[in-house]
Amino acid sequence: MSDIQVGTEIPALELPPISRCTLALYGGASGDHNPIHIDSDFAKAAGMPDVFAHGMLSMAYLGRMLTNWQPQAKLRKFGNRFAAITQLQDVITCSGKVVELIEENGEKLARCEIQAVNAEGTQTLLGEALVAL
Repeated sequence: MSDIQVGTEIPALELPPISRCTLALYGGASGDHNPIHIDSDFAKAAGMPDVFAHGMLSMAYLGRMLTNWQPQAKLRKFGNRFAAITQLQDVITCSGKVVELIEENGEKLARCEIQAVNAEGTQTLLGEALVAL
């Protein structure tokens, strides 16, 4: 029997500050070489103070938090919306909790609310995941 119930907290994942190196490595790994994320002059010309993180990098961090908690094979659904830009040097913490236990197609699932938040408390991503029990 699973010990997961409504209110179960997903262990938080705190990441190191977002660095230019992080952005370059993620850009290379993902194939996303948009200059807004790697070229300071381009970002400033677009009206930004500097380069900023790829939204999908933060989503990957949420995914890591989920799979640190439960095996990837149990993940049934995972999505989010982007709420704020993750800036250079932001320290992102991913967290979540079980908000509902449901059954879908004969499978017991935990519906989880998940989020990524910077050190100032700004939610940068808000999402939901369904995890098999």
